[in-house]
Amino acid sequence: MKHLLGRLRAEVQATAGGLPGTYWYLWTGTLVNRLGAFVVPFLALYLTRERGFRVEEAGMVVSLHGVGGVLAGLVGGTLADRVGRRKTLVSGLWLGSAAMLSMGFAKETWHICVSAFLLGLLGELYRPAVSAAISDVVKPEDRARAFALLYWVINVGFAIALPLAGLASRFGFLVLFVADACTTFLYGLLVWWKVPETRPTQADQGTESSRRLPSLAPFRDEVFLAFALPLVLTAIIFTQGNVTLPMDLTAQGMSPATFGTVLGVNGVLIVLLQPFAGRMMGQVRRATALAWASALIGLGFGMHALGANPGLAALAVVVWTLGEIAQAPAGSAVVADLAPPEQRGTYQGAYYMLWALSASIAPTLGSWVLGHFGARALWGGCLAVGLFAAGWHLAIADARRRRMATLRLTRTDVSAALD
Repeated sequence: MKHLLGRLRAEVQATAGGLPGTYWYLWTGTLVNRLGAFVVPFLALYLTRERGFRVEEAGMVVSLHGVGGVLAGLVGGTLADRVGRRKTLVSGLWLGSAAMLSMGFAKETWHICVSAFLLGLLGELYRPAVSAAISDVVKPEDRARAFALLYWVINVGFAIALPLAGLASRFGFLVLFVADACTTFLYGLLVWWKVPETRPTQADQGTESSRRLPSLAPFRDEVFLAFALPLVLTAIIFTQGNVTLPMDLTAQGMSPATFGTVLGVNGVLIVLLQPFAGRMMGQVRRATALAWASALIGLGFGMHALGANPGLAALAVVVWTLGEIAQAPAGSAVVADLAPPEQRGTYQGAYYMLWALSASIAPTLGSWVLGHFGARALWGGCLAVGLFAAGWHLAIADARRRRMATLRLTRTDVSAALD
């Protein structure tokens, strides 16, 4: 028993040890916030059942929320660089909490639309600041592990929040809005109490050009743009899991209950494997990890061309989930590596914007391919695009390494001071 406990302690230390205290406050706040992530998954249902919206009207409101989320990446990242991580986190979380309450109490259509947009903008404003703060305080060699643990706790919290939301909705949807607002407010309170400003000092003393850099600066960076292309392609493939995959499998006779069970494999694997994947990703070159991620995501979705047999569908989910597990920490770590210290928030904001844009493109594109060319063309296309993205990641690896080598010569990490 002592030997087993010793091994367990060593595994925990290798997985979660050595990360600074500031990181763990952000990690804990993320868990608290995600445990109350009730509203967004139920937003369309709330609008149609409680507010009497037609399906297309509810879709428009959800789209407004998505537009706000796209802008949140730009605005949140810029604010994190210019006014600081801590101020952006606290103000974003507290304003997002207010927007959540506004949405819950809104009755007029105009009020609901405005609140949905503000919820997307203000409710997601904190995300680039969190990633920038983690990039500030965590050593480069530990970033993949740190982002893997963050991604893991997001999924754990979300997995717990969904059934809790179902239970709480029995007391009325307003309870969901209030509970979600409270957990968001608590996250902001924890940041205000325990998280110091992490922005590197040279960000305050940057050149005149860096102080004037607009929020679109990453999109003028050729190395970042080269990284963005395969990222967007992979994200478009991955988003098919929420859009065309359920349409295709249920059209082939799979029941919604069976589909839910098949897709549940994704959450189970992430909870079980993600913490350990961070350690592995820290020992693998970023380009290799990203190439494997894109290839596995493409292969997994390509396997859905084999049909709606539950066993084969679950196996396909296993394959693309392994790609997701590799993608999550490696992608955020690469963005942190590429960003100059004074632009970490802006680059992380651009990263979130790319995912949001991909989520906007994927439903229309995937549905069009499925409707015009059929399922085999869609899933075969996912395989081809995934393999192309994997090759692209490997092709641009040298350019990324040169950029990181240059930044290391000028970068001043604040990890030791904030531990």
